[in-house]
Amino acid sequence: MTVYLDLIFIENVLMNYIILFATTIIVKNKTKHQGLKLLLSSSIGSVYAIIVYLDILSIYSTLLAKVILSVVMVYVAFSPNNIKQLLKQILIFYLTSFIFGGCTFALIYFLKPENVRINNGVFVGIYPIKVTLIAGAIAFIITQIAFKLNKSRLSTKNQYLDIEIFYKDKSVRVMALLDSGNLVKDPISNLPVVILEKDIFRKLVSEEFLNYIEGILGGDVQDYKDLQEDQSKIRMVPFMSIGKENGMLTGIRIDKIKIITEDGEIEKRNVIVCIYNKKLTNDNKYNALVGLNLLEGEEDYELTTNIKK
Repeated sequence: MTVYLDLIFIENVLMNYIILFATTIIVKNKTKHQGLKLLLSSSIGSVYAIIVYLDILSIYSTLLAKVILSVVMVYVAFSPNNIKQLLKQILIFYLTSFIFGGCTFALIYFLKPENVRINNGVFVGIYPIKVTLIAGAIAFIITQIAFKLNKSRLSTKNQYLDIEIFYKDKSVRVMALLDSGNLVKDPISNLPVVILEKDIFRKLVSEEFLNYIEGILGGDVQDYKDLQEDQSKIRMVPFMSIGKENGMLTGIRIDKIKIITEDGEIEKRNVIVCIYNKKLTNDNKYNALVGLNLLEGEEDYELTTNIKK
């Protein structure tokens, strides 16, 4: 049976790319030139598959070689900042690979492509690329559903987020409640909204600007010397709650927000912070409300350095 190395290369690039892309979605690791990194990593895995198939050196087929390959592929694709992130990404990469492999074996069993055989762990034969694509699509859907179901079962610990809000030269760090019922968005830009207590909000802006913002909602607009600079940042966001069908919140579009986790800091830039005049909780356990749309949105974000020193 004639085997074409270029076909093996293309099939493995496709398989590796789909697996890495699914891993990227799950770990939420978006970096510059992500597509090129995934393609490079996929190509490295494909070259390894050809070397194993040709059995150039037996050392390449050992367990250690395969582990090293996984580390290299994950590192090239995601550029982790520390060992903990690397281990987490490798784990997700393996889980996704196992799901993909299971889907591929199932399709081969049901579709029965002709003359398919395994040589040194590499599928060869009349192995249509469409089988790879179908298996990848099924595996991708399965992994997304599985991880979303797991994500929806948030523990009490995960209901609270440590966030830092930045506006101009000021910043404030607070504990926020991850409120699944908070789906407030700016109706114009469709950006997610963080609700922040007024006492915390005033640490971000001057008292004069705060009075101006509140005056807009009350119809008592006062003169403000820096209006031209800050006016474009002001937002009025409608909301609905129990006992109030047509509420209105005022706030500003901030420069950025950091969500601080054990793995590092997730940075989001397209966020609106609105003022809440009362206390959100009597025990001061949290001072802000964050919706799930902030975590799952398409806004730009970047995983930065780990906060643990």
